[in-house]
Amino acid sequence: MSSSLKPSTAVMMGAGVVLTGVLAYVVYFDYRRRTDPEFRKMLKRESKKQARAAKEEAEAQGAQQKKAIREAVDKANEDGFPRDPEEVEAYFMQEVARGEGLCQEGADTIEAALCFYRALKVYPQPRELINIYDKTVPKPVLDVLAEMIAVDSSIPVGKTPSESGSAAVDE
Repeated sequence: MSSSLKPSTAVMMGAGVVLTGVLAYVVYFDYRRRTDPEFRKMLKRESKKQARAAKEEAEAQGAQQKKAIREAVDKANEDGFPRDPEEVEAYFMQEVARGEGLCQEGADTIEAALCFYRALKVYPQPRELINIYDKTVPKPVLDVLAEMIAVDSSIPVGKTPSESGSAAVDE
């Protein structure tokens, strides 16, 4: 008498053996975790090591992003900005539209923030524009824009709108 298994029965038996093995490993791992102090220490060390590596990577990425922001601001300032009032208005509208488009696409936050930065550079009252940006620009882009403003000390953001307005009248 030949005993042949149906393929589906063989697959089920194989899956049952694998599942039993995995379950046994999980039970064993849990038992060791609960009872073996050296094993717990080793797990804690590994966890700290991973946390430290993640922190170092985040710091490296932050430094790299700051460098990229500084380079973007320097390049924008090197390229210059229009001076003619009509060109300034067109440039402002173009850069704001580009920045909004990049934000909607989910593009690079530095590139989107750079568009808003360029618009800010030509806007006559940057403080008011920053208040508008606070309400309309996504937070990650706004954070990068804030770093760009911190890099460039030529943007008079410390003045209130009334001080900026009186300074424009005095000129």
